[in-house]
Order: sequence, then structure tokens, then C-alpha cells
Amino acid sequence: MMHRHLGKVVAGAAVAATATAVLIGVTLPGSASGKEGSGGGPQGSAAEQGQAARQLPGVVEDAPEQAHAGTGRDPLTDDEMKRAQTLTGGGGFRLSSEDVKGAKGPELLSTDLAELSPDEVGAADAPRRADVTYYDYKDDTYVTKTVDLGNGKVTATDTQHGVQPPPNRDEVMEAAKLLMADKLGEGLKKDFKDATGKALTRPDQLTVTGFVYRAGEGNPGPASVGDCGAHRCVRLFTRVLNGPWIDTRQMVIDLSARKVAKLG
Repeated sequence: MMHRHLGKVVAGAAVAATATAVLIGVTLPGSASGKEGSGGGPQGSAAEQGQAARQLPGVVEDAPEQAHAGTGRDPLTDDEMKRAQTLTGGGGFRLSSEDVKGAKGPELLSTDLAELSPDEVGAADAPRRADVTYYDYKDDTYVTKTVDLGNGKVTATDTQHGVQPPPNRDEVMEAAKLLMADKLGEGLKKDFKDATGKALTRPDQLTVTGFVYRAGEGNPGPASVGDCGAHRCVRLFTRVLNGPWIDTRQMVIDLSARKVAKLG
């Protein structure tokens, strides 16, 4: 244990953590061995997962080739996901929106097979649709676009404020970058130096997992995090790559305002 800078470097895979001002017990992600890559994003494509499976002892068969388009309620293929994202993320939406880094275009969060309406369930020719979700940092909106993969038309668009789904990998790594650049990240860099003997200069030197932080009724928090919920804010669990945990739970990174605050 090291008791300075951010408080401690935590060895092991489980610590008490919180997504609000009230502590609740959760188990941190990752194996106890510490051999893992950077966290905080969606799982890889079917091809990537198949490659990982082939590396496991006793697995001798290649994963079956994925079709260009699925049928019925089959999971979306990679081609279908790319098509859905192209159809929903372009045009005026791209020009009027911003991603987590402030670049043109919304931040892509997820692409999933859309649910059928009650009268479509069981139909032999039920349409195959995809729900694509985005976060638009320009006006802090959560946007869901539904696209019919058969005719290529966007059939519905839903825009909400104050909805904060889990962050994707790019958001988590950007939050780590903002923390490292802020004066409140000095402790993280000092603890990393103590643990490794090297300077922390890039987020990919860490394994990072992020959780959404919201302030509001029952969890007011300090004034510095009062916008969290309307803004997109995350807390990070950080770990030296293949090494010990570094406690950054008191830090809240407001990705919308690009600033860092400390709880307590």
C-alpha cells in the first residue's frame, strides 16, 4: 500500500467503489492477474472475438464466416452495423453535432437490432431494423435513430436530454487524458511514477474503466459537479497496465465542459 498523492495505490481486483456520493460496493473489472488491455469500450467485432476464441486451449475450429446480412432475429452482422451507422450518422446530423473531442459528428455509442412491434412479431416478412444511439456533445443530447436495413430509410429519431448511458471507450480514454492534463491529476501521475519508475504521458499506459456520474436528488455532491446529469460526467477506475490499481474515485471528469472536479 502507498499512502500519499491520491491516497493509495490499490493492489488487487476488488475495492469499494461508488457511482454517487454514497458509497456502494461493486467489484472492479479485470482479472486479479492484471494481464489485460485498456478497458472502457464495447466488445470487439465477431471476427475479433473469434480470433480470441481460437487462442484458447482446445479450440481447433475456426468461427463460421459471418454473412453480409442476417435474417429474422439474428444478431446484426458487422456489415449491417456499418450500414446502419452510415445511414444514421451522416448528412445534416453530422454537420450539426460534435463528438467527445469536439470534432464534427456525434459520438457513436451503440448499434443494436431493433425490437419488433406487437403486430410484427411472428411475421414471416418482419422488417429488420437497427437502433443506433449517439451522444451529441454540442447540446448534450442522447439520440436514438432507427433505420430499416431493407430499404435504407431512417424510420424514427428520438432525442432526449439528461439521459446518460455508459461511456464508450473513446469517452473513457478522453476522460483519462483530461484528468492527466489537469492539476487534479498530479497525484495520478505521481502514483504511476512510484509504481513503475516511469512518467505517465499517455492514457494507454493505464487500464481505465469509466462509470457515469450524476448529481441530483439524493446525491447533490459539491457545487463543482452540479451540472453532472445534464452534462456527461464520468468517474474513472484506473490501473497501471498489468499492474496495481491507482485510486482516482474522488475525481469527476465533466466531458461536456472538459473540466475536472473533486468530490469531498
